[in-house]
Amino acid sequence: MSQAGMLTGRTGAESVGTVGDARLLERAAAGDADAFDALLGPRLDRLYRMAVAITRNEADARDAVQEACVLAWREVPRLRDRDRFDAWLSQILVNACRSLLRRQRRVRVREIDVDTMAGDGGDGSYATHAAHEDVPETDLIQRAFERLDPAVRSLLVLHYVEERPLAEIGRIMGSPVGTIKWRLSNARRALDRALEVERR
Repeated sequence: MSQAGMLTGRTGAESVGTVGDARLLERAAAGDADAFDALLGPRLDRLYRMAVAITRNEADARDAVQEACVLAWREVPRLRDRDRFDAWLSQILVNACRSLLRRQRRVRVREIDVDTMAGDGGDGSYATHAAHEDVPETDLIQRAFERLDPAVRSLLVLHYVEERPLAEIGRIMGSPVGTIKWRLSNARRALDRALEVERR
């Protein structure tokens, strides 16, 4: 499987279809690199956007996507539930981003604008930010976000930036929906605390 094939900015639909995916997965699991490239092609843009959201750095995002693709290629023969390919691939990417951030010992996250964090449908704790859509407030949120642990940032990115449903986040994170709700609530509180620190 060529690195160029994994890192090209191919465009296309997010999914090649259930039947097509199943056939490609069968071939990829049997060692067909072209089938695996065909599976990844329509998904690369989404994977790259997610990696940029977590790492806040294009070069790091490319490294994370490449690392995730190589690992997925190695592990695809062991993928049992092939209906969960997208969640499985997203989980590998999230773990690759978190590992990269830990290795570098630096915090890089995508700037999440005020509109993204407002109107979360939860406890409304971010609604106050919607009325202050100025640059200083946006910078404040970004600095607070950068204080968070990579695992917390990944969860918030999946929910607020990627707008993934809780059930899908649960599949990606390997946790029940109830646990994801609890972790997301804790993540919002952690962000609130970080905002308080930044406002001092």
